[in-house]
Amino acid sequence: MLDSFGRITWWGFSPAIDFQAIVLPAQIYVVENNLEILARQMLLLALIYEAPETIGLQEKTELFLEIFGNTLIRSQTEEYLCRKADDFIKMVTNFNYLNQCLGFLDLSNLKFAERDQLEAIFKFWRQKNPKLFEVTEMWDHRLRKHLGARYDSRQNVYDWDYNMKLHSKANIINSREYSNWRENGIAFDIREANYNIANKSLASGEIMKREGQKHYVRGYWGDIVNSPYIAFGIECEEESFFKKTNDMYLKTSQDITQYNIMAYMHEIAYGTKYQLPKDKSETENESDQLGKIQEVNEDEEDSDQTISASTEESNQALFKGLQNFKIYFLPLNSLPVLPKKSKYNKLFNIVYFSNSMVHLFKPDIQPILAHGSLIVCESAKYILELKKEQHEEFVKRVSGMAKTANCKVRQNFDGEKDNIFAYLYTP
Repeated sequence: MLDSFGRITWWGFSPAIDFQAIVLPAQIYVVENNLEILARQMLLLALIYEAPETIGLQEKTELFLEIFGNTLIRSQTEEYLCRKADDFIKMVTNFNYLNQCLGFLDLSNLKFAERDQLEAIFKFWRQKNPKLFEVTEMWDHRLRKHLGARYDSRQNVYDWDYNMKLHSKANIINSREYSNWRENGIAFDIREANYNIANKSLASGEIMKREGQKHYVRGYWGDIVNSPYIAFGIECEEESFFKKTNDMYLKTSQDITQYNIMAYMHEIAYGTKYQLPKDKSETENESDQLGKIQEVNEDEEDSDQTISASTEESNQALFKGLQNFKIYFLPLNSLPVLPKKSKYNKLFNIVYFSNSMVHLFKPDIQPILAHGSLIVCESAKYILELKKEQHEEFVKRVSGMAKTANCKVRQNFDGEKDNIFAYLYTP
């Protein structure tokens, strides 16, 4: 299963959760197992909080989608990635600059070696030598290794995985977009543009043995089966996206993802709920207009799509509402160590475990939990390679961990139907 799931989790394998309804203001502590993930989180956070007068909502959304879910990006997106890499190098080496540019982000808990490695990652991002990360060849290599003898009939494999595994879980994802992503790793092709430059934010390193010797190998080690659509593309508050004609959805998971990201960014920037534009001159087709988000050709330019030249020009992105909001990056795999430090004693009201990190849900974490803390574990519902008995085993495993950590089930759940498992800490 590792060949398909990947060694590094670039996107979540369940729909995004909005925790702001549970706790505000938010102080968020992040523990990951890979520095490239932290680097990518910095990039996406910086993009989200770019000032709206610096990057327009449409362009910001498209940049996010490309960076988030595409192996190949546009030249404009590469330019943005390179510029942010320059900024991030300054941020990890100068916390005053970090506070000036991304005041809601705290890197002070990272080890010196980890900050040095982050700097190296950002230096790699700004290099434009296409030979350094030949992601198209890497993607194909992963496909060949995963499919083996089935490689030559891989389109049939994609159809089988879609119809027999994915469709029942998320049928808003259509077979065409899923098959296209499986083939080339491009999830979002919103513009009529050239997606021909490797997305270096999806590169990561592995230590591998060759002929008895250890070698550092850079490659694409992420998901090649489940897809980036699940995180933002299968649930939506706007019901018009789920309308059907002849039992077929009029919109796609790409449409929903684009709307959701645009809505999130609009609310962050302006503090109001995003409303889909309506074309008053076509009131008789209003239902169609509800589901339409503007598509822009590559040649079209206007002030709403200007990408910032530097972070110094976009400091206004630090909105006043962020004064009580802070994200702390903690050292890699440091969760077992936190209970030994007094500053984390009974600190956390909510703890979220992704399904790739749930093995850390152990009794040892109890000292950091407040009484009544909510423990949320991502289910394995959307891990397509799992069989029914493996889903059942996963539920048993997580439930056993919860019990030994003095956590009781908040409400009953089904491992094959529910996105998350929720527990309450009751010592």
